[in-house]
This record gives sequence, C-alpha cells and structure tokens, in this order.
Amino acid sequence: MPLSLPNISRSFLASCLALSFYSISALANDVTIVAAEFTQDGQRTWKVDVSLMHSDTGWDHYANMWRVVDVNGTVLGERELLHPHVNEQPFTRSLGKVPHPAVGSIVYIEARDKAHGWSPQRFEVDLSQAQQGHLLVEMPK
Repeated sequence: MPLSLPNISRSFLASCLALSFYSISALANDVTIVAAEFTQDGQRTWKVDVSLMHSDTGWDHYANMWRVVDVNGTVLGERELLHPHVNEQPFTRSLGKVPHPAVGSIVYIEARDKAHGWSPQRFEVDLSQAQQGHLLVEMPK
C-alpha cells in the first residue's frame, strides 16, 4: 500500500525524533565543568577547586581527569580522578600549586572521561578578575 502524506510525515518525524535522542545521549557522555574556584596559595600559584558533572556508570565509564591549561595549551596542572562518582553529582576536587600562566591571565579548565576522552567544552577563566586572591566562576544556568 502506498504511503500517504500523513504517514510519510509521521515516518519522517519519528526518524528526526530518534536522531535527536541519539544526539542528546551522545552529549550526555561529555563531562560538564560546572564551576572553578581559584584561590592564591603563593606568589604566583593557585589552589584550584573544580566541580564536574558526568553520568558516571562505574569503573569503565567515569570522569577521570581535569586539567588547567594556558592559551597555548600548555598544561599548568592536572588532577587525576581515581574512582567513579556514580552517586555524587556534581562533585568537586582540588589541586594546589597551579602556576599563573606565563603569558596573560586567561586559563581554561578541560575535563575527560575514561570512555570518550577529552570533552569539547573548555571552561574559560580570566584570572585578572580575581579579587583579594580569590575568583569563583560558575557555568551560567
């Protein structure tokens, strides 16, 4: 039986809907950087607290690292995460003695998960905005 226009429309809509769900689930695997807090802990170093959100499912798929990089991609510090946080989302972990970038004041936080690698999200932080040695930057809601 030939497809009528309403049936073709329903079929097309169903395909688009399936593709949308696939795209959303693919994005759900990325680590989301929720916030970063920088506190001076030396003349030119920072203590960095980073809050992450990820759909950790266990030892094979969890957010396993975040790092601070300068504008040239030089790694200033990295924090390895040694276990999944299945029931602790979002979660925050710290790293001390992160040097101020050699050039400028912009740094980026990047995060990865064990199954998919580095997330395309880069969380920009302008350290020149720090007041009295402290800066908190949160993801817009």
